[in-house]
Amino acid sequence: MTASQASPARDRLRIAIQKSGRLAEPARSLLAACGLSWRQSRDKLFCYGESLPVDLLLVRDDDIPGLIADGVCDLGIVGRNELDEQAAERRRNGMPDAYQSLRGLGFGQCRLMLAVPEEWEWRGVEQLAGLRIATSYPAILADWLERQGVDAQVVELSGSVEIAPRLGTADLICDLVSSGATLAANQLKPVETLLESEAVLAGAVREPNDMRAGLLAMLLKRVDGVLHQRDSKLLMFRAAGEQQVDALRRLLPDADPIERLPDDGSGALRLQTMCHGAVTWQRLEELERAGAQGLTVLTVERSLA
Repeated sequence: MTASQASPARDRLRIAIQKSGRLAEPARSLLAACGLSWRQSRDKLFCYGESLPVDLLLVRDDDIPGLIADGVCDLGIVGRNELDEQAAERRRNGMPDAYQSLRGLGFGQCRLMLAVPEEWEWRGVEQLAGLRIATSYPAILADWLERQGVDAQVVELSGSVEIAPRLGTADLICDLVSSGATLAANQLKPVETLLESEAVLAGAVREPNDMRAGLLAMLLKRVDGVLHQRDSKLLMFRAAGEQQVDALRRLLPDADPIERLPDDGSGALRLQTMCHGAVTWQRLEELERAGAQGLTVLTVERSLA
């Protein structure tokens, strides 16, 4: 029986997030948008939930999967790269899965990539045979190499991976890439993507069966609502008749069905729809040319499906 299975019943949900780092502030903002508020402890490592019985632990990013596996926390906001690395390591050591990604959160995007010296002519993965690859993600890299059928040496480093080729400790690297500026500064170029990463809401494979179950379901619904509405806009407009409505509908494939509002006596149809794509000036001008009048764009703060 795992620690998470044997953990005592609790009536408060615990979420682990980064104490500091690139995911810390977006994670707090997301949870605040879900209606959560906290009172922080003196050591600034624990936040007691005030609006709901949902507490926060402020920890290192790489501690979060283990806290979920041990049943200390029910949820965590962590990079998919870290979650997948520790899950792959558990599987390689014959341990069962203990956590899973429940939701992609749309921030903290990056890629785990192979990068080679700029002077190399990249011909494909078969070129890796017999080479040394430096990485902080040895389990993901080892799994990927096995799937490619390539025998290469994995050199595990905890930091400064990008300088390994210049130091002579590796021939190439496997590291996270966001803008690519760090690679360029070290005369490296990306050639293969192993993983598309972003922040994810992770949870235990085994869901709680006490009072936390209801809190978990409610929180996931709120997260879905925030994610769904984050880039959504309410469009309100008028149209002369049904022909214009049909044309406008074709220009709004990423919107909810167009709704009719009560007649105001103007003779025009009063309409609205929720658009889930980008509402640019060019798009508004296209809608106007198709017959939309008095276009108004409203930001949506909250919505429950």
